[in-house]
Amino acid sequence: MNEIPAPTVLRRLGFGQPLHWLALGWRDFIRAPGIGLFYGACFMVMGWALMAVFESSPAYVLALSGGFLLVGPFLCLGLYRVSQQLENGARPGYADSILAWRTRTGQLGIFGVVLLVLEMLWARSTLVVFAVTFDGMPDFKGSLLALLSPDNLVFIVVWGAVGALFASLIYAISVVAMPMILHRQTDAITAGLTSLRLVLSQPAVLLWWALLIAVVVGLAMLPWFAGLLVVGPVVGHASWHAYREAVAD
Repeated sequence: MNEIPAPTVLRRLGFGQPLHWLALGWRDFIRAPGIGLFYGACFMVMGWALMAVFESSPAYVLALSGGFLLVGPFLCLGLYRVSQQLENGARPGYADSILAWRTRTGQLGIFGVVLLVLEMLWARSTLVVFAVTFDGMPDFKGSLLALLSPDNLVFIVVWGAVGALFASLIYAISVVAMPMILHRQTDAITAGLTSLRLVLSQPAVLLWWALLIAVVVGLAMLPWFAGLLVVGPVVGHASWHAYREAVAD
């Protein structure tokens, strides 16, 4: 008779650890700056692409901006591999980083489908909010200030609530899932449930980590997304260390 495997052990986290994770992320970045800058450039180009879309279709870019939460973790796979190699005392390489997904293709693909479905639901919900609030797709001529004016208070509240709901769900199931799949012979469902269990068991610390990421990334996006060149890879490396400290071996 097969035994039911014990659940993954989660460590108790302190409020000072998220800042420590960022410090470790910075350390990994300066130890492999070339690879980090490559991924940082990818994040920056994604930001520029969203700005280009916004000029013509603000309604759609607000929905598609959630794609950062979908594409970001997969880009970070390479950064996770770099941190893993540095942790093991090995020298990280570009090829190994870019092809990090190849060892866990199936499970990463399953998890990617889950994120894709959530992203599609988020995008559809956002468009519904636009259509109901404005009786169709409005033309703001690329002006974010016009979109977020006090006259559109109902839209702002509803759109923010919908976005917060989906962002929280995606964050909860993925905060440590991707590095866990890469690091262990575990399936996507187990990784997602472990991530969700971590957030539900220690919501205050994980909320602080989410807010810290949001603030740091938000500030990096202000100068035409240029800050993502460094902040993007640092946060990616930091996410690996968050997983390593939160999930016991």
